[in-house]
Amino acid sequence: MECKKPENLENCPCTYPGCNKKGICCECLKDHLSRRELPACCFPPEVEKTYDRSIERFIQVMSK
Repeated sequence: MECKKPENLENCPCTYPGCNKKGICCECLKDHLSRRELPACCFPPEVEKTYDRSIERFIQVMSK
């Protein structure tokens, strides 16, 4: 499968300046899941900016 990085970058909400996986969704997801986190695209902007990407925070946000 061909990576659509340019397309993905147009929609990537990640605000972390040092992210080297921006636009490479499969690597981003794999990296976050290995740390019991979810990527920025799973969170609303106000939560994403806190960089708390934990699954626990996701559950909190989704249960409101």
